[in-house]
Amino acid sequence: MQQTFIEILRQALDEELAHDEAVHLLGEDVAAGGAFGVTKGLAEKYGERRVKNTPISEAAITGLTTGAAISGLKPVLEIMFIDFATLALDCLLNQTAKYRYMSGGQLSVPMVVRTQAGAAGGAAAQHSQSLESWFMHIPGLLVVAPSSPAEAYGLLKSAIRSGEPVIYVEHKRLYTMRETIDTSLPLPQIGKARVAREGTDVTIISYSAMVGDALAAADELANSGVSAEVIDLRSLVPLDMETIAESVAKTHRVLIAHEAVTNGGVGAEIAARIGEEFFDELDAPVTRVGCAFAPIPFAPELEQALLPGKADIIAGVRRMMNLQLA
Repeated sequence: MQQTFIEILRQALDEELAHDEAVHLLGEDVAAGGAFGVTKGLAEKYGERRVKNTPISEAAITGLTTGAAISGLKPVLEIMFIDFATLALDCLLNQTAKYRYMSGGQLSVPMVVRTQAGAAGGAAAQHSQSLESWFMHIPGLLVVAPSSPAEAYGLLKSAIRSGEPVIYVEHKRLYTMRETIDTSLPLPQIGKARVAREGTDVTIISYSAMVGDALAAADELANSGVSAEVIDLRSLVPLDMETIAESVAKTHRVLIAHEAVTNGGVGAEIAARIGEEFFDELDAPVTRVGCAFAPIPFAPELEQALLPGKADIIAGVRRMMNLQLA
């Protein structure tokens, strides 16, 4: 049976609540279903003690969640837009991420921060950003970004069971995506990428919603005789450089695609590491595809003009391979 991304997230949370009484859900309106309906019905099933509404203060509720995790619970906090996670950065940076290190390993912070990123049509500059690279810069935090319902299910359960603080980034545009999942499969390992499509001519590295664009681009490139390998990172911290290295050694060309602005983005970190570690394998400079360095517009036409997509990936590959644009 096919389920939406939202339904799969709800199923994973439901199963983890049933699996472990230490799991609690917190956030603004989570008892009523949350901003996008992910937690709908869970308060009725598990009680509002375990599925708890919080005040509208990202700073306060992140501190509450961190304290609960240190005290032995496994809380899952929803921050309804990643744009508002900026209000929680003090706690995440200076407290949540540092407790294990500063306590010499005596304290752990087994918590997940579910947050929603990306542009989904008319949400404008304050509700459409992709800020995941900010969290990559904080030692002590894991960062996960699923690309499909099936990936969302396993990665959320892995995040809850990891015993570490995890920033779990959900792209709003994926919420209506439908997929049939096999819940009997082993849970994915955080830090292990997935080769979503094998190829021999160029490696396209992506994550979250842009994986779909990368796969669509690979399909179209194949019609021109270009074999593109697509890597779904899954996890931004830690990065699976081993899988990337194996692919680069095979294709010798790399394009990194993400919705976030290219300036200081995930692609910049990966490109730098490829240049440092695998330079001799490259037949062309690493190419990046990302959003233009501008706020996300409100008007849908302007939003679409700004955001990267399949056509940008195809154009980037063709430039890299010195092919004529179709």
